[in-house]
Amino acid sequence: MKLLINGAKHHLDVATLADVVAHFELEPHLVVTEVDGEIIDRADWEQTTLTVEMKIELVQFVGGG
Repeated sequence: MKLLINGAKHHLDVATLADVVAHFELEPHLVVTEVDGEIIDRADWEQTTLTVEMKIELVQFVGGG
């Protein structure tokens, strides 16, 4: 499926937002997601089905000092 993720075009074999997070091997408890301008709660990732050319933003928090 063709998606726009963090401003870049990607062709991924995914069906849900949870699949996208897993594809990029992100730590779910450190990620905030936005789909087409709406923040999606982590509890809703499995039920958030994707369609072609959706705009997804993934933000992962990192620690450091």
